[in-house]
Amino acid sequence: MKREIHVSKQGSDTNDGSFEHPFLTISKAAKIAEETDTVIVHEGTYRERVSPANSGRSNLHRIVYTAAAGEKVIIKGSEVISKWVQVKDNIYLAKVDNSMFGDYNPYATTISGDWCIYPLDPMIHTGQVYLDGRAMYEKASVADLSEEMTWCCTVSDTTTEIYANFGCSPEGRLVEINVRSGCFYPDITGINYITVKGFEMAHAATEWAPPTARQPGMLWTRWSKGWIIENNILHDSRCSAISLGKEISTGHNLSTRYRRKPGYRTQLETVFMARHEGWDKERIGSHIVRNNIIYDCGQNGIVGNLGGAFSEIYGNEIYNIGIRHDFVGYEIAAIKLHAAIDTCIHHNLLYNSVRGLWLDWQAQGVRVSSNAFFDNELDFWVEVTHGPHLIDNNLFASKNSLLNHAQGGAYVHNIFCGKISTAPVPYRATPYHLPHSTEIIGTSRIYGNDDRFYRNIFCTTGTDYYNGSPSDFESFQQKVIKNIAETTNMDIESYCFEKLPCYIADNCYFGEAKAYSDEADALEVSLPVTVKVVREADGFYALINCPIDPHFSSGQTIGTHSLPITYMTEQLYEAPDGTAIEIDTDYSDIKRGTNPVYGAFEQLTKGDNKIRIW
Repeated sequence: MKREIHVSKQGSDTNDGSFEHPFLTISKAAKIAEETDTVIVHEGTYRERVSPANSGRSNLHRIVYTAAAGEKVIIKGSEVISKWVQVKDNIYLAKVDNSMFGDYNPYATTISGDWCIYPLDPMIHTGQVYLDGRAMYEKASVADLSEEMTWCCTVSDTTTEIYANFGCSPEGRLVEINVRSGCFYPDITGINYITVKGFEMAHAATEWAPPTARQPGMLWTRWSKGWIIENNILHDSRCSAISLGKEISTGHNLSTRYRRKPGYRTQLETVFMARHEGWDKERIGSHIVRNNIIYDCGQNGIVGNLGGAFSEIYGNEIYNIGIRHDFVGYEIAAIKLHAAIDTCIHHNLLYNSVRGLWLDWQAQGVRVSSNAFFDNELDFWVEVTHGPHLIDNNLFASKNSLLNHAQGGAYVHNIFCGKISTAPVPYRATPYHLPHSTEIIGTSRIYGNDDRFYRNIFCTTGTDYYNGSPSDFESFQQKVIKNIAETTNMDIESYCFEKLPCYIADNCYFGEAKAYSDEADALEVSLPVTVKVVREADGFYALINCPIDPHFSSGQTIGTHSLPITYMTEQLYEAPDGTAIEIDTDYSDIKRGTNPVYGAFEQLTKGDNKIRIW
């Protein structure tokens, strides 16, 4: 039977949870909510970590947690600290009894683990201090607090002392400190079919979340299936906001903790252990993350290893990720996913972050479509995956557009404004899978090439990296056959000495960008094209000055029928359900004409263009 469970700041946990007699805490509702129940939370700030105790049974029998319509509900991992004593100039001290933290003290827990590279001595903590909602910067000691908006801490068995230079008296100001490890996640794995919508969440003391750790987030699905996370505002997570990531039994920072094996090796073992622990489409993944606003997080807006497979991520605005640089590591991006098998990432706005999107390991069957990237240090990094991965109709508007350390990609109708860097990865063999499955069928290093580029616009760097590579698979085969005939070696040595083919045609190159030497129907224009993204009162716009008519004569669309299969996985570029893909609409879902336009925008014309992107 469907029921509503109400929560209000005027309620009591001794009530029955009805509209007339609501609970006081979301946590109380989360203990009793069962499949088909809806927990409705009314306006107010709730300082707690919500831990759903029960699972939905299916997509039609899910448990929904929602803010009441038209009401602002904030879940915070922080508490207000009002008692401060001035100890020196602008430096104030608060002494906090450790009982406030329970079994997790963020000021005794460091940001550290596999692939966290700075700082190492001394490390900083998962705790944070906020003045009127603004995060301050942690320093090593009181002697380092000469600058305003800085803090440090010391911890004893009973007390945590926090020293802060607010640049003013904290009297009458709102000072909050991280207390809880997150805002919303279950205590155990396998809590499925949960919907979380309409909340604001902030101030979580989240841990560093590499792929070889348990990957907590402020909002964490915790190794489950079928969550819907929608229409939330998430900000100021110390590390990651939303985690779709893995669980702890497959390893937790083993490389850093024991120094027996490199991180690459422990990550490889993680994949195989996850399969042993039941990582498959029937039990894990298939989440929907849509229409959220995520900002001001130290590591990720969305993170996940293995647990984000078969998911859909769209309509999210993610910005200001990792830009404080108070800690640095290799796992920082607005969206960072490992093993994004059959995951669709589309119509997101990713900007002003260290990296926009980073797909690492086994991004097989992933589609990245109609996203806008700008003002990032790097827009898109795809690493050690064998394809097929389809990248279409995106605007990459930062100075560094693409870092391609993979093979088997198809890049169709994109605009690459910045630099493109491409390289093989010969020292790391990574897994690949049966189509639309987690079942592993092999591992291989990244030879490079085996990429497809059709109908893109290149503004800075072109495809001339591929010069000297075969332009079709038959040419590659002939070279291998010649090697076999000359060396009588019919195994891997005859293959690995030859460059894999690339498939490149019908692209447009402006300014200094150069075409692949064997490209068919390349258009090279000596004049530059300029692209700038601006924010106005009603949204974001791309301002594009195009010196030529960007239409071309070939009217056949690109899709499953025309994209050559991948070399290593030997698979098609198709939808997760196995149906064919046709790239017959543009970034804005406008139908492409019989004489389509290069790049992502079908409405692009010669001269000045102003195109709304968000």
